[in-house]
Amino acid sequence: MFDLDTWEEILNTIGKNLMRTFLTGLSVAWGIFMLMILLGVGEGLENGYRKGFADEASNSIFLNAYETSIPYKGLKPGRQIQFTNNDHAALENYIPEIEYISSEVRVGGWKGGVVKYNKKQGSYRLKGIHPQHKEIEFRTVTDGRFINNSDIEGLRKVAVIGSSSKDELFGNSSPIGKYIFINEIPFLVAGVFEEDLGQNQRGNIYLPISTAQKVYGRGDEIDEILFTLKDVNAEQSVDLVSKLRGKIAFTHKFHPDDPRALYIENNFESLKTFTDIFGGINTFIWMVGIGTIIAGIVGVGNIMTVVIKERTKEIGIRKALGATPRNIITQILKESILITGLFGIFGLMGGIFLMEFIGSLMQEENEMFYNPGVDFSVAIISTLIIILSGTFSGLIPAIRAASIKPIEALRDE
Repeated sequence: MFDLDTWEEILNTIGKNLMRTFLTGLSVAWGIFMLMILLGVGEGLENGYRKGFADEASNSIFLNAYETSIPYKGLKPGRQIQFTNNDHAALENYIPEIEYISSEVRVGGWKGGVVKYNKKQGSYRLKGIHPQHKEIEFRTVTDGRFINNSDIEGLRKVAVIGSSSKDELFGNSSPIGKYIFINEIPFLVAGVFEEDLGQNQRGNIYLPISTAQKVYGRGDEIDEILFTLKDVNAEQSVDLVSKLRGKIAFTHKFHPDDPRALYIENNFESLKTFTDIFGGINTFIWMVGIGTIIAGIVGVGNIMTVVIKERTKEIGIRKALGATPRNIITQILKESILITGLFGIFGLMGGIFLMEFIGSLMQEENEMFYNPGVDFSVAIISTLIIILSGTFSGLIPAIRAASIKPIEALRDE
């Protein structure tokens, strides 16, 4: 493998036709380069989509009620469906697979409200929640504590604020034990949680749901119910959601097939769809990339056939002097692997460096395309593809070279 004379001969042969070798190797480099780019883009899109799931459990389901759009049992369309505390309690009893459950009351609706501390103020999303909300939306408390059951039962005026709200209102000082004014009503800050906001997103501030209902005149109304399930797969979750829709439709008297009365976001199903889609995309990318590489292999094989044709007499002399078919095949394969390997590595590194460069330019808050790149395992697989490509591209020409008879080769003009 490391015979110096053999490698000098291979390099001399390549050096005699540098332009031809370069153009041939370029097709291999381009194939590997495009494979890395396509895989990197696919990884960026997948990471962006997964980033959207980062703040929610993948086994979660969200329920939101809106207006009816279908007449039902004498009731006209356009009727507002309103969840209450009874719906929350009924779900806990109806679905034994529930792991964590919380409801939300949106103070000020989707617009939120104004929060003040001393001379600073900001507009934030204000939500009354249950303690288990932390487990559903993956909230990590960095200072103080989260909402607890005692806050719910005691109607305490406490608040847990997001890290962005804390930075804007309190700067570097600790907010724990200090009062903020939410729509002019004082609340004691009990904790701070970490939140990663996207572009143009506002921070969240959480209140005990019972307090939010009482203080802001919502009675027993709730705006959203969210929960996670345990020991349930995607297919089972779809059946459960169908039954759940029927039960809620019966309770609130709307048509079960009304598309606007009830919106259910099933992250089980969304994640499965996402996995299937990106599985198909990755398969397509590998097919396109390998197809491009095969085109390069054919080019290398053709050039090796031409090289052997030009060196027919030389091969005949080598065999006449005692070279075995194995010696001939090994030399041709080494030459083929060197061309494909060298240019393949250039294409591989070029693709990886370009994706790393693009990744460094992308803003972290980009929600559609995030952290593109190529896994180390994929780079190893690609390297093996390069080596195999070199082997296959030179194999047929090498076998032809080994079959040349010395006498016929010496007669060749």
